[in-house]
Amino acid sequence: MTMKDVLEKIVAHKRIEVERFKDVITESDIHSRVEALMATQEGRGMVSMRQAIVESDTGIIAEFKRKSPSKGWIKEEGQADVIPLAYQQNGAAAISILTDEEFFGGKDKFITTARKSGVTIPVLYKNFVIDEYQLFQARLCGASAVLLIAAELTKQECRSLLRTAHELQLEVLLEMHCEEELEYAELEPDLCGINNRNLGTFITSVDNSFRLAPKLPADAVKVSESGISNPDVIRQLQQAGFNGFLIGECFMKEANPGEALKEFIAEVRREEGGVRREECFGG
Repeated sequence: MTMKDVLEKIVAHKRIEVERFKDVITESDIHSRVEALMATQEGRGMVSMRQAIVESDTGIIAEFKRKSPSKGWIKEEGQADVIPLAYQQNGAAAISILTDEEFFGGKDKFITTARKSGVTIPVLYKNFVIDEYQLFQARLCGASAVLLIAAELTKQECRSLLRTAHELQLEVLLEMHCEEELEYAELEPDLCGINNRNLGTFITSVDNSFRLAPKLPADAVKVSESGISNPDVIRQLQQAGFNGFLIGECFMKEANPGEALKEFIAEVRREEGGVRREECFGG
């Protein structure tokens, strides 16, 4: 099964899942809940992920990812009230939290839990968003931004979801993975992501970011996603115009993801002095 087949399987399941969610909390009800939230002091003025990434010297979006379809469980015991806060305390510019349960072992409540634990920096709601309803779910659980994936949306669907996200004060990281999808950048998302994982072969190569970066709008805030495990690569990607770097498995596979992030950032910041940098803690 190719990654594209996996994506189609995930999206098909997601359509069924969203309908189930609507049976539990109706669209009218979730709209009312979000409207009430946005009227409160707590619900106003979401922290900008775009701004946080631009202003950070490392731009690292550390990901809370317990499982993947290709590798199975990475950290089944990972706690949402521990790891995201540790990421914040150890220098993450923002945090990505997987909320898909079936394939990634995530839950919406992980974001709520992370917020209650003290996370105040921007949080990306990372899921397979194919329905406006999910944007309301993201807003309700405390996300600052949502991921939209070009490969699973038509340009018109993406435009509509982006508009609704902005109405809900959510920023959008729009993920593209090949040249054909770069036209989606015309929709002017808050952040443009390049996924380094080939959807046909599963192969992950940061070369994809270097290849596609010059073809994105010059003023776009660019995020390189997947397969980044070497601090030196961050410097090279920065020189290629990238502002943000979404990193998950590199940290999550370690005993202490927050400490792993701290060491990684120290390496990124270390002045060039002939220091040999290894792949992230053995790969």
